[in-house]
Amino acid sequence: MKRTDYSLKEIAARFGGSLLDNTETTVNQIATLENAQAGHLTFLASAKYRPLLATTHASAIIVGPADAEATSLPRIVCDNPYVYFAKVSAFLNPPALVVPGIHPSAVIEEGVHIDPTAYIGTNVVIGADTRIGAGCVIMAGCSIGAGVTIGIDARLYPRVVVYHNCVLGNRLIAHSGVVIGADGFGIAMNEGHWLKIPQIGRVVIGDDVEIGANTTIDRGALDDTVIEEGVKLDNLIQIAHNVRIGAHTAIAGCVGIAGSAIIGRHCRIGGGTGILGHTQISDHVEISSYTMIGKSIREPGTYTGIFPFSSHEVWRKNAAQLRHLDELANKIKMLQQEIEILRKEG
Repeated sequence: MKRTDYSLKEIAARFGGSLLDNTETTVNQIATLENAQAGHLTFLASAKYRPLLATTHASAIIVGPADAEATSLPRIVCDNPYVYFAKVSAFLNPPALVVPGIHPSAVIEEGVHIDPTAYIGTNVVIGADTRIGAGCVIMAGCSIGAGVTIGIDARLYPRVVVYHNCVLGNRLIAHSGVVIGADGFGIAMNEGHWLKIPQIGRVVIGDDVEIGANTTIDRGALDDTVIEEGVKLDNLIQIAHNVRIGAHTAIAGCVGIAGSAIIGRHCRIGGGTGILGHTQISDHVEISSYTMIGKSIREPGTYTGIFPFSSHEVWRKNAAQLRHLDELANKIKMLQQEIEILRKEG
């Protein structure tokens, strides 16, 4: 597909920012400083990449005020180059257009309402009484259960599975392999055998949510699992039953969230983090990668629980010492008491 060229003047008219040097310079794609070529618009979002300004082949660049004179390239100066880059990239790389319609291989059960502007791909299965809104794109092999509601302009990539009665908001993006509404892990021990507890809640997802590939969101046991508006979920995340994730929170890959955890708004959770069940995390909390959250976090801030790696032999020695930390702490406490007694006697 041939790309459209836009002048810096046209881009600035759309997204703001001030222009320096040749405002008629045209670009048709975004690229990194290192790999940009003629026709590309690049960006400088971190001072550590400033040395690459001397060697980039980009036609133009997005910079912050501090770097406005750091290059002679035609440039757009703005307060936040990374956000500006994101907006321009979305403008230059819109989603592929699809022609509305229902593929003949799709299986549509009774009572389904599909807006005429929606697209239903090959081998899609849609259960009874489901409603699919205007502009939705449901790609090949998706399976949508009965009684599901999907808002406008949602995009489900191939082989997404949505169980019965779930509610998906406007402009949802769900990547391949996503499972929404599978049963939560609800079991009860009875005379040496596990009894399954029916999971009768739903998954309710707000507007403008994106869900990465192979992420799973379990339905609630009794009440709903809720993902509020603007949440961004990476690949391979497990969200258990009755979890609630607050608006505009972003969660990186391989995070596991146990049942009934409540995560606040505008949180950022690093990859590999584990969050135990029934914990509550305040708004505006940042959690470093591979941290284990075992109790509630009541105050905003950054929290880290990473143990640095070391060579195997050093790790074994340290691990052996860890087993005696409680004993060592008690000894230190006793010594402190003895020192205090001696100080008073002296």
